[in-house]
Amino acid sequence: MSDALGKKDLEKIASVLGAIKVIHDTDHYRIKVVNKEEKRSLTLQIYTETQLGRERGMLIVVYAGNVHLQLHNCTGYVVSDELGEVTFVAESPERLSGLVVERGASCSSYAAMNRELISSDFSKLGVEAMLSGVAMSLAEEILSSKKEKE
Repeated sequence: MSDALGKKDLEKIASVLGAIKVIHDTDHYRIKVVNKEEKRSLTLQIYTETQLGRERGMLIVVYAGNVHLQLHNCTGYVVSDELGEVTFVAESPERLSGLVVERGASCSSYAAMNRELISSDFSKLGVEAMLSGVAMSLAEEILSSKKEKE
């Protein structure tokens, strides 16, 4: 993914989030999002390639209020202009994790979800599982098939 994430991708991400500031530091990009009406702000940091243990990968970091979230080994992202959000995804053959960053300077994290959840009949799920399935289903178009990952 790090080869595919370039300047145009970062501009698209910053635009949909309504970023007030985008800074390119030595090893990462920093995007500042502010919601003045609700007195919220967050900083999104994107390390397109960094050392993650013995491997290198993409790291997504969010700092907001009393929150520090990280998504290791990000494999893709989806931008939704309509919803004003960006969904970052990390996937393995059986599980998905995601970090959703919103224009309103809010964010959500979904960790180690069963891959099948995003294509389930949401009406048969409990509210808690349904919310994560719906949120992550936006990323279904960029996910590798299970067979490709095995």
